[in-house]
Amino acid sequence: MKYTEIEAEKILRALVQSTRSPKGLYSAQSGYPKLHRKIWGMHKNMIGRKIAFRAIAIAAACALLFITIRGLYEFAMPSKMYTINTLAECKTIQLSDGSTVMLNHFSSLTYPERFKGKTREVTLLGEGYFEVAKNKEKAFIVNAQDIEVRVLGTHFNIEAYRNNAEIKTTLFEGAVLVSANNSEESIILEPNQSATYNKLDKELSMQYIQNPSDEIVWRQGYIIFNHLSLKEIMRELGNSYNVEIQITDSDLNNYHLTAKFSKNESLENILNLLQTGRNFSYKKVNNNKFIINKN
Repeated sequence: MKYTEIEAEKILRALVQSTRSPKGLYSAQSGYPKLHRKIWGMHKNMIGRKIAFRAIAIAAACALLFITIRGLYEFAMPSKMYTINTLAECKTIQLSDGSTVMLNHFSSLTYPERFKGKTREVTLLGEGYFEVAKNKEKAFIVNAQDIEVRVLGTHFNIEAYRNNAEIKTTLFEGAVLVSANNSEESIILEPNQSATYNKLDKELSMQYIQNPSDEIVWRQGYIIFNHLSLKEIMRELGNSYNVEIQITDSDLNNYHLTAKFSKNESLENILNLLQTGRNFSYKKVNNNKFIINKN
């Protein structure tokens, strides 16, 4: 049997009116508040989760911002600089990159607390033996008065005392580039070679070293003169004891000697031994000056 739309609507209304709604615990009046509380509880949980998530996100963003600002601040601020000086003793310095420097008597090294930028730069006055940690990304640069020594990782010695007429760089391992500051002249050294810069002539030259270990025997507390000229011997003694030793007769400058002394020896004792049986003698002017005379 087919019903018209009007008839079907009347039948549905009659069915709705005749249907019994749940009563008591399951009535609409009783069930609605429970449903409302449940829905509201779910809503509050969702709001709580959103608030917690936002709080975590904000905290993480703040931490990241703090780290970024601190990193930029530390990068922008210059590193604290240190200067280590020696007197009548040797000192070993550990740098932040793992490199080590041993300073000879009456020498100084200036270096930063941390190396920043694309290079690792230090300044030497006097004599120092360097064992440089390898870093292909950051060249290690030693500024020593009129020269610059650039390396990536190697072992070398620099003698650059203020009163010396020459600055000498001796290489033991690896390779170094020695450059003169006042010109484009430079020398790449190989092991057992040295570069000498003459301050007066402003010239840079290279020499082969027959006994390179003699160049750094000072680290063991010795002074070795292996067929050195008297001029060189007095220069080294002057540096080791921080005194001026003057040779009055130029004929003595190229007088050669071979000897070995402990640095525990006094300068006067060394000079006494050197002059024994030879055609020169010394005179002490004061505690800071000695004169070498021809007999």
